[in-house]
Amino acid sequence: MSLITPEFGLLFWMVLIFALVFFILAKFGFPVISSAVRKRSDYIGDSLKAADEARASLENLAVEQQKLIEQTRIEQARILKEASETRAQIISKAREDAEAEAARVMERTKAEIAAEKEHAMLELRAAVSSVSLAVAEKLVRGSLSEDAAQTALLDRLAAEAAETALKS
Repeated sequence: MSLITPEFGLLFWMVLIFALVFFILAKFGFPVISSAVRKRSDYIGDSLKAADEARASLENLAVEQQKLIEQTRIEQARILKEASETRAQIISKAREDAEAEAARVMERTKAEIAAEKEHAMLELRAAVSSVSLAVAEKLVRGSLSEDAAQTALLDRLAAEAAETALKS
C-alpha cells in the first residue's frame, strides 16, 4: 500500500469517517461555532456603534466646550468693558467733585480776601483819619489865633465832612 495511491478500501473508510465527522460537526459543532461567531460579530458591531456614539459625543462635547469658551470670552469682554466704563465714571465724578470743591474753596478764599481787604481799608482809613486829625489839630492850634479864622476853618471842615459823608 502506498501513500500516494491509496486503495479503494482505505479511500472508502476515509470518506465514510470524514462524512461521519462532518455530520457530527454539522449537527453539533457548527451551530455552536456559528452562534459564537455571530455573538462575537454582534458584540463587535455593538462595540463599534458604542465607539461611534462615544466619538460623536466627544465631538459634541468639544463643540459645546468651544461654545462655552467663546461665551466666557464674550462675558469677560463685557465685564472688562463695564469695569472700564465704571472706572471712567468714577474718575469723571471724582474730577467733577474736585473741581467743584476747588471752586468752593476759591470762592470762600476770595470772600475772605475781600473781607480782609475791606477790614484793612477801614483800619487804614481810621489810621489816616487819626493822623490827619492830629496833624490838623497841631496846624490849627498854631495858625488859628483869631476868632474869624477859626470860624472860617470850621465852616470849611464841616462842608468837606458833609461831602465825604455823601460820597460814601
